[in-house]
Amino acid sequence: MMDKGRVGIGLLALTGSVAAAAPAALAAPDIALAKAVLMKSVAFRTVEGAGEVPKLAAYYASVLKDAGFADMDIEITPIGETATFAATWRGTDPALKPLLMIGHMDVVAANRADWTRDPFVPVEENGYIFGRGTEDNKYDVAMMVTTLAGLKKEGWKPRRTIILLLSGDEETDMRTTRALAVKYKDAELLLNGDGGGGLLDEEGKPVLYQLQAGEKTYADFQIGFTDPGGHSSAPTPGNPIYRMAKAIDRIAAYKFAPMRNELTEASMRLSADRIGGDMGAAMKRFAETGDKDAAEILSTRPEFVGQVRTTCVATMAQAGHALNALPQSAKVSVNCRIFPGVGVDAVKAELVKAVNDPGATFTTLGDPVASDASPLRVDVVKAVTAAVTARDPGIPVMPSMSAGATDSLHFRALGVPSYGVGSLFMRAEDGFAHGLNERAPVGGIPSALRQWESVLKALAK
Repeated sequence: MMDKGRVGIGLLALTGSVAAAAPAALAAPDIALAKAVLMKSVAFRTVEGAGEVPKLAAYYASVLKDAGFADMDIEITPIGETATFAATWRGTDPALKPLLMIGHMDVVAANRADWTRDPFVPVEENGYIFGRGTEDNKYDVAMMVTTLAGLKKEGWKPRRTIILLLSGDEETDMRTTRALAVKYKDAELLLNGDGGGGLLDEEGKPVLYQLQAGEKTYADFQIGFTDPGGHSSAPTPGNPIYRMAKAIDRIAAYKFAPMRNELTEASMRLSADRIGGDMGAAMKRFAETGDKDAAEILSTRPEFVGQVRTTCVATMAQAGHALNALPQSAKVSVNCRIFPGVGVDAVKAELVKAVNDPGATFTTLGDPVASDASPLRVDVVKAVTAAVTARDPGIPVMPSMSAGATDSLHFRALGVPSYGVGSLFMRAEDGFAHGLNERAPVGGIPSALRQWESVLKALAK
């Protein structure tokens, strides 16, 4: 069985006390296939409601079958207008739990009129492939599919079963993700191509790599206010709009208690000297002591506030029914990103206390799922560090906690250790996931393929 030991708070594995294992001998990557798979993937308009996800799944199946996967190894399961995809490569030791890989086939909507190019007609230009989904998440899906195809053609045999899973509605309801998590919850661990990844500087040189091992829980609440209403010429003290306004002000002023975990402590320790100044000093203090004043300093910066506490923010509001009538109802939607390990109901209870309006109603929207962070396993850290530093020996590998949610959320909730190990390295100014003119750099494809191959050979050997 794999070593399930944890890397402690000092992050020994990432600072050199646990050396990165030498990567296994790697085959020449099939760059042309990877690029073709990525561009073909973008051409499928896999937005919600378009019914294109099953078609894309069938395309991925054809790539793997051409490489030697049998029909019985691939399962495409329709769920509504979307689908799940599973490709199983059976290992030589059936006693070992399988290693899962995951990505998602769906993308967010894109309006052609807003884009410079058609978002669903992939174009290679100026060193980038443009199109919706190039960054999120079809780049790493293409790399995973190509890597498995290449290893199959090479004749390599994994000791541990490898299962590639692709969800079909990660950007919306995650029904497909939940179905996959329930079916494959007995796995050893999960590697997610939709988390982690590398940062390039303005000149394109690698700066750091983030190994994602946790993410905040996404939860929406609706707070409602009602009153009998009446004629606008006779105001009453129970005006729902005024009560809603007060509630919004209270939520805006409310601060959840500072929190830290193994991931945020390690990340801040490793980043403090790079950031420098008062902010770097605050990161170091908070990582070492949990100092509340340091947390307040960090909370002044949007890129750090999500790392030190749960956050809740009003995002939508509705009120009233006529210009000349007192409102009978008002409601505000509040989006929360909840620190790992904190329950959704606990956050809801804090919002009730913060709003302090006995007549208000609080409704949890949807079915949010909370999960704790995954432990920083020695085997995973070694494998990822070896694969990443092979790209550039000077790249620091940092643990990270995402403020948003990925497919990993549902696997972590069922006890499957999950890690974001994406192979995409990008400059900060090139990140346009969910935005206009989304793109991914072509030049990183060879290294991305080698990274995936190295990690798989280390963890499934």
